[in-house]
Amino acid sequence: MRKTIEVQKINEQTFQFIVNENELNDQIQGAGQVIADSDNFAFIYLLDAGETYVHLRIEAEHWATLATMLQAPELFVTDGTVTLPLPNFKEELTALLFNIEGNDNYGTAFVAQVEATFEQVLQ
Repeated sequence: MRKTIEVQKINEQTFQFIVNENELNDQIQGAGQVIADSDNFAFIYLLDAGETYVHLRIEAEHWATLATMLQAPELFVTDGTVTLPLPNFKEELTALLFNIEGNDNYGTAFVAQVEATFEQVLQ
């Protein structure tokens, strides 16, 4: 079974997604890919853990903060002990947002929420 790490909060000053303690280790690194879970209203950044991927899950409750963080030079994830850079996060998410815009294949409600939350990005 695939491991999922839930973002608990976001620190806008340090551009960090905060996860629970001991969720990360030095063997995990950013895979540079963002996918959508349109059924459950989440974005997922893939973390490479060697033989498998770990899903860094960002629920809709964090999207408004995430939209403002897309202006940051680089984004990170931390569990308080380990901090990992998330390469290509902004580029991948931005490309995905433009793919979702007006695309009802993702579901009408999901598309509407993405368009409303990320309106500034999609201009």
